[in-house]
Amino acid sequence: MAPITQLSQLDPNGIYSYADYLTWQLEESVELIKGKIMAMSPAPNVKHQRIALKLLRPIDNYFLHKNCEVFIAPFDVKLYDRRKSLLKNGEAFSVVQPDLCLICDKDKLTEQGCDGAPDWIIEVLSPGNSGKEVRLKYDLYEESGVSEYWLVFPYEQIVQQFVLDEQGKYQLRGLYPGNEIATPHLFPDLQIDLNDVFAE
Repeated sequence: MAPITQLSQLDPNGIYSYADYLTWQLEESVELIKGKIMAMSPAPNVKHQRIALKLLRPIDNYFLHKNCEVFIAPFDVKLYDRRKSLLKNGEAFSVVQPDLCLICDKDKLTEQGCDGAPDWIIEVLSPGNSGKEVRLKYDLYEESGVSEYWLVFPYEQIVQQFVLDEQGKYQLRGLYPGNEIATPHLFPDLQIDLNDVFAE
């Protein structure tokens, strides 16, 4: 069978697994969300990249010599529905590349990326991906058990902080404007100055 090198070779209405994803040799970056192919937006713009890097620095410094480790895209994160607990490549139907993700369970790290839910995911929105992140990824991260999820709006200079409650549902825990200090619920000693993050 010929290798998959172009998106046009795949059925846009098909359902694909992580095992399928590993065989593709695409030039474009794609994610799988519940088996559906999601073409990623074009390369992030300068504002997006600056914000991602400015978020990375204090997080990476905070976790230096600690058990948790932060990763930046491109980095594959394979997710499962907690209710189904499907733990084989052929049975995983979601793989995403968050802008930033923090992993405290080293057993989840593989050569390919992360196998299971990170503790904390941060997505920096771009004009072309806002709908996908807000709708599809919110549901996916909640369902797969990502404890804390931040949405960063570069142009509005706002950070939304969602935290899983005891029922496994996200609650809006914080709404940080760009002139405040943002603090993750999981790590209250970590303070991120959003003045620095959003500075041009």
